Amino acid sequence: MSIAPTATELPSFWGWQMQLRGDDPLMESPPSTSLRWNSRSGSTLLSRIALPVNGAGVSRRASASVQAQASGFSYRKFVQFAVDETKRHTHLDPSPLQDKFSAMKALDGKTDLAVLSYKAPKVRLLRSLSIEGSDGMQVLDFAVFPESEYDLPIFCANFFSASKTNIVVLDLNPLYDVVENEDYKEKYYESLLPLGLKYAELLPWGGKLTGESLKFFSPIVIWTRFNSSQYMQDVLYSAFKDYLKAWLLLMDLGEKETNASRIAANREAQHRYLTWRAEKDPGHQLLKRLIRETRAKDVVRNFLFEGVDSLGTKSFLDYFPEYRCEDGTVNEKRSMMGKSFESRPWNSKGEFIGSE
Repeated sequence: MSIAPTATELPSFWGWQMQLRGDDPLMESPPSTSLRWNSRSGSTLLSRIALPVNGAGVSRRASASVQAQASGFSYRKFVQFAVDETKRHTHLDPSPLQDKFSAMKALDGKTDLAVLSYKAPKVRLLRSLSIEGSDGMQVLDFAVFPESEYDLPIFCANFFSASKTNIVVLDLNPLYDVVENEDYKEKYYESLLPLGLKYAELLPWGGKLTGESLKFFSPIVIWTRFNSSQYMQDVLYSAFKDYLKAWLLLMDLGEKETNASRIAANREAQHRYLTWRAEKDPGHQLLKRLIRETRAKDVVRNFLFEGVDSLGTKSFLDYFPEYRCEDGTVNEKRSMMGKSFESRPWNSKGEFIGSE
């Protein structure tokens, strides 16, 4: 049984519309008074992250063939680094989800599925799903969701690799739309623009991205495609480490919200995110082939996007009424706007230029 994504799934793997299919959530605006930030602390954030300069620190090891380079590669080291690095910043406790989903087995008997799930004082859920196929296909879906008392971004790494193809989305997904909310963008991303620019040069923009997605991504998002090579895999690993370090430092600086209305706004913003992903994520198709429909739905709803049934009661159509069909069902189209961006829609200052 083939487990590789179809041609239409490849560019939008795990729910990210990259070219052929995909809209992403429209984030609601936060209360304008909910932003408190120590700008001096934020401005020193990058000084605490060791950034490669023009690729320095990322080796350019040659190989006899792309296939040979890809054969020894595994996203498992990404996950191990993430767990170890997070433990340097906070105490991790195993999540109950770990026991529930750790025994998953693929129907083909060849594909390996591995899950990890933790919680921490400021972290509602840190979870990882990695897939390794016998044909060299590898998938990593790694995310960190903050507790509702914090308006922190959501750390997100969605990677797909085959023998010759790599599709990557790496971002600190904003809880609120950064195009409409300048305060939120300044609070969390202004000090990280050099980080984003560095990796935007090493990992160039990967092609069309829908208009819906832009309200979901940050100015430092890395969306790229590249041919498999040891050098590019090293670059990606370096980016993953630096983006995670940046998120963890934001977490360290995060101040607990005590205002009930602001906490509720954070909770609803995260629930909106989860509701979108659980409904529209095309990674479900791969999981369905691996573990059948019922189990796949359970993984998507109760592991990858856990919280969709507990953080709020609104439905997908409550959040996204533009997807309502005449018969009351959800439109299966990925994009309702019909607009996409072939080049990065933010300039070097983090300003949105997509409307120009």
